[in-house]
Amino acid sequence: MKHLAVALSLALTAAAPLHAQSLILGVGFADFEFAGSSDQALVSLEYQHTPFHERERFSAALAGAASVHFNGDVHLGVGIAAEYKLNQHWFVEASVLPGVFIEADSNNDLGSKFEVRSLLGLGYRFDRGDALSLAITHKSNASVSSFNPGVNAVLLRYHVAF
Repeated sequence: MKHLAVALSLALTAAAPLHAQSLILGVGFADFEFAGSSDQALVSLEYQHTPFHERERFSAALAGAASVHFNGDVHLGVGIAAEYKLNQHWFVEASVLPGVFIEADSNNDLGSKFEVRSLLGLGYRFDRGDALSLAITHKSNASVSSFNPGVNAVLLRYHVAF
C-alpha cells in the first residue's frame, strides 16, 4: 500500500505542469522620455496562461496586461511571456505585449495608439508557487510613427499562481 501511494504521488507530480497560470499585480514608477511629459506612479495587472511550451528551464505562455498610470494613461496589451529558471527559486522573466496606449494627458503622447510593452525582470519563486519580481518595462511604437519617445518603468510584481 505504501509503494502504491508513493507511485501515485510521483505520477501526479510528473503529470502536473511545471508552471500554472498566474495573475501578476505590479506597482511602480514610469519615466516618460519626452521632456514635457508627466512622470508618475503606475499599477499593472497581468494574466499569464498555462505555458504552451516548456523545455527544461524555459517556458513560454500567452499573456495579457493592463497598465494604468496615476494620471489616467492606460496601456492594454497581449502577447507572449517567457520564463527561464536559474535554479529552484530564482528566474528571469521577459515578455513582449503589443497593444494600445491611450494617454489621458496630451503631454504623454507616445506617437501612436499602437505601442509595444517589453519587459525584463528577475524574480524569486516561493515554495508554494507564488513569486516576487523586480522588472523594467519599455513602451514604444517600434518606429511605426516618426514621433517615438517611449516610456520606461520599474515595477515590483507579485505573481499569484493558480
